Amino acid sequence: MASIALHLAIAGHVQGVGYRRWAAREAERRGLGGWVRNRPDGTVEVMVAGERAAVEAFVAACRGGPRGAGVETVAATPGSAPPGPGFSVLPTG
Repeated sequence: MASIALHLAIAGHVQGVGYRRWAAREAERRGLGGWVRNRPDGTVEVMVAGERAAVEAFVAACRGGPRGAGVETVAATPGSAPPGPGFSVLPTG
């Protein structure tokens, strides 16, 4: 199976609604690695890696986000595989 890594920039009403915890659960459910963090500019940043179909399904889910989120855009660019296994919630950076 082909693996890919993507860097996501998610904009809209995405902070203060549990988006990071939701993203971590969604990634773990799909067996993906990476991390998620809030950015000072109000966006959420994600680095995600894993099997192509699972990453694509994760990105599609991010377009909706958790209840209470108002996602406006999800910009995806090629990323590098995150170090180590698992998916982490990082502090704002």
